[in-house]
Amino acid sequence: MGIIKPSDDVIFADENIREAWIRVKETDPELTKHLLKAKDDIKENAFCGIQLSKDKIPREWIQKYRINNLWKYDLPNAWRLLYSITTPTKVEIISVFLDWMDHKEYDRLFGY
Repeated sequence: MGIIKPSDDVIFADENIREAWIRVKETDPELTKHLLKAKDDIKENAFCGIQLSKDKIPREWIQKYRINNLWKYDLPNAWRLLYSITTPTKVEIISVFLDWMDHKEYDRLFGY
C-alpha cells in the first residue's frame, strides 16, 4: 500500500474555482455527490489520486498557482478532478483543487 497522509485542509486554487464549486452544488446534485466524496477521500489521504508527471503540468498553472505537482482523481462518467498538494509548513499538508472537467476537456488540456 502507498503513502497515506491526511490533508489538513482542502482549498480552492482561486475564487473562480470556489464559485464554480458553488454553481455545481446548486445545479448538479450527482456531480456534487462525487466531488464531495473526492474531497473526503483527499482529506483522508492527500495521495489517493494519481500523480501526473511534472511535464504534464500546464505551464500557465505553474505560473498562476505556483505548483510543482499535479494529481488526478477519477470521477464517474470520465470526469477528472485535478489538484495539487502543498506543504506550507513541515507539519501541514494542504490539498488545492485546481479544476474538474469531463474527459474531452481533460484530453484537450493534456494533448491526448
